[in-house]
Amino acid sequence: MSNNVSFTLRYAARTDVGLRRQRNEDSVYAGPRLLAVADGMGGHSHGEVASATVIAALSSLDGEPPGADPLGTLEVAITEAGHRLKDMAGSDPKLTGMGTTLTAMLWDGMRFALAHIGDSRAYMLRDGSLYQITRDHTLVQSLVDDGQMTAEQAAAHPRRSLLMRALGGSGSVEPDLSMREARAGDRYLVCSDGLSGVVGPQALHETLTGFDDLGAAADRLIQLARDGGGPDNITCVVAEVPAST
Repeated sequence: MSNNVSFTLRYAARTDVGLRRQRNEDSVYAGPRLLAVADGMGGHSHGEVASATVIAALSSLDGEPPGADPLGTLEVAITEAGHRLKDMAGSDPKLTGMGTTLTAMLWDGMRFALAHIGDSRAYMLRDGSLYQITRDHTLVQSLVDDGQMTAEQAAAHPRRSLLMRALGGSGSVEPDLSMREARAGDRYLVCSDGLSGVVGPQALHETLTGFDDLGAAADRLIQLARDGGGPDNITCVVAEVPAST
């Protein structure tokens, strides 16, 4: 399919502090070309600084078409954001140790660049089936990959949120990068682990298929995470490629 196919990506974004946190350290961006979720860490609002800084750095990508190399454009922006975090930590010792996950989609017609670092996730709903299209950069996921732990054990592991990779003050930036082709009728979910760590794949699938209105679907996902105890900040973007007319 031509990358010049014109359509208007439909989307809805929601974020919620949850039930156990004092502040929301997640940041989110949703626009016609860019969808992104960042889950900050570092305590004392430093995670909030990290996630907001990265989302702000990427937001400029939403303005202009990404050009011939959407993936390279996204990678450069993420690298620059990582350097910005390093500079901030270098000039303010209190910010040492801050970091953030990032999962971002940069759209170019019927394809998108996908960048991912940390344990925020992207899912794709296609032809009635839900697929996780990112791989968590966590210790437990590496143990699953090595056959030392089942996915079910990983989901219940007390250290399941321990990250192996994140954007932070160290300046090293190693996101997973891929180009993907979209299809008319696809739905996508980008979310922080405050959602995916509480609400299982079956409930995600039921919600993404059960609502025509994307805002209602996003509201339902937030509520499901709160009903599950809301142990963390909860952020999601639900997006849809309009069906062919």
